[in-house]
Amino acid sequence: MASYDVIFIGGGPAGYVGAIRAAQLGMTVGVVEREGLGGTCVLWGCIPAKALLESASLANKVRHAGDHGITTGPLQFDFAPAMKRSRAVSLQNSKGVEFLFKKNKITWIKGEGTVVNPATVSVKTADGKSETHQAKRAVIISTGSRVRGLPQAGLELNKKTILSSDEVLILEKAPKTMLIVGAGAVGCEFADVYNAFGTEVTLIDIAPVILPLEDADVSVELARAFKKRKIDVVTGASVKDVKAGNDSVSATIEAGGTARPITVDKVLVATGRAPNIDGIGLEALGVKKTGQGFIQINERMETSVKGIYAIGDVAGPPMLAHKGEREGIVAAEFIAGGHPHLVNYGNIPNATYCHPEVASIGLTEAACKEKKLDYKIGRFPFSANGRARTAGQTEGFVKIIRDAKYGEILGAHIIGAHATEMIHELAVARENEFTVEEVELAIHAHPTLSEAIAEAALDSMGRVISF
Repeated sequence: MASYDVIFIGGGPAGYVGAIRAAQLGMTVGVVEREGLGGTCVLWGCIPAKALLESASLANKVRHAGDHGITTGPLQFDFAPAMKRSRAVSLQNSKGVEFLFKKNKITWIKGEGTVVNPATVSVKTADGKSETHQAKRAVIISTGSRVRGLPQAGLELNKKTILSSDEVLILEKAPKTMLIVGAGAVGCEFADVYNAFGTEVTLIDIAPVILPLEDADVSVELARAFKKRKIDVVTGASVKDVKAGNDSVSATIEAGGTARPITVDKVLVATGRAPNIDGIGLEALGVKKTGQGFIQINERMETSVKGIYAIGDVAGPPMLAHKGEREGIVAAEFIAGGHPHLVNYGNIPNATYCHPEVASIGLTEAACKEKKLDYKIGRFPFSANGRARTAGQTEGFVKIIRDAKYGEILGAHIIGAHATEMIHELAVARENEFTVEEVELAIHAHPTLSEAIAEAALDSMGRVISF
């Protein structure tokens, strides 16, 4: 039996960041993790997917090399090296977390953990043995989430032809045809990847738009860009009559009162994730869940049982790595007796890494209307931005929604090159309650894509310069 101040069950972004912060604060820390460190984000999500998206971006840029006076021979696109590189990047990141554990004297307990009580964790190790470890201050649940299929629509995951986002990250070659069910961030990103490597992609969603959680103007712009790249986008759609074979899947897509048959090599089910909270001892201890099946927590990340905390995907949406990381830091600081800045759930950026990229912070225009807020819109297209023109990346725009009276930034939405990097200027502005006037007063270097933010701020005040 080993004893620690804090034991984390799960070594994903929430768990490993929380563990490092706890160690920095002088606590002894153990992290129970059955797979490699880094969790879904590093091993099966954020990192390998973004590595593939970088390969997809390069593939599309090479197609236009002639525009820059670069002559190429016949182009060939081989998915296997891109996939191999993706897995290598993922492994490198996981090894990086291992290094950070050693640096901070954090113990990796390899196995599956079960909470016996708020001070005791039982671990089934990789070799089948059982261990018991003590937590003197807290046990923190950071077990993340898992993919789920759509059995009610006949889309039962089989790892051969009906795949989750896990399996599409280890395919050795790009299929000729693919149906992607679910056009949220995951669906749109993989539509981008496989289209770039020659797959004929059909992307569908039951919602009336793709990326339904984003601002409607952004969703329309992305659909336009995808259709330009010959991605078949079908919204307001459902799937029926699914028949999965050994090397293909046939189904019927219903949308707009019409039905059409489709046969594809692969189906990717990208319709969401479920929290990993079963079989880890929480029910026996009476840990309460929300109506959506997540662990119920308070602002200190405490569950309904004293001494047990929960962070990351298991604690509810948004199911984003950076949200979980901040929850891990806050939990560690509270346990250490500190008074941390609470998580601002209204100011967590969303990021989708397809091309063009999509990023947002705060309220959509639809949400402003629903709340009956008095607001004004500022908008600036990248087609009018000098840096975007030099790069040949003129798709998209910056949209800022401001309070009509005081200039408070209610929401900001960017679609275009490097949107996921640019959004943080507006995240910082909102966190510090800057107005659009204060954003515009900061001199933006020329020529840069970020000038579009300043111009959108000006446009919201009726003073746009360059458009």
